[in-house]
Amino acid sequence: MREQFSTQLVQRFLNDNTLEMADRGSADSMLEGVITDVKDAPSVVQAGEQVARRRITVTVHITFQDLKLRKKVWERDFSSWGDYPSGGGLTQRNEGIQEAVRKLTEDILNETVAGW
Repeated sequence: MREQFSTQLVQRFLNDNTLEMADRGSADSMLEGVITDVKDAPSVVQAGEQVARRRITVTVHITFQDLKLRKKVWERDFSSWGDYPSGGGLTQRNEGIQEAVRKLTEDILNETVAGW
């Protein structure tokens, strides 16, 4: 999940084209993050207590730093979710993860470029 999150976040910034990607040595700012929690729980229960859909919730802790001014611009937790059909196996679960990661990366991009 870590690799998927990192790849999608980088791609989101590249597609947005507001900020340029740079290596750590020449960057003006830096985003650092860690996945702090992943929860997978029933979200829709049908008659007879049968779980029809599940919700995977991913939480990440992100810090955005201005390296030139040597200060933290912001630091916060982001959390988002993706639903998938129960009993669908890993393929459906991965689709739920992809939805959660898509929402997370969009929120992180918006938070980062909002005050730029």
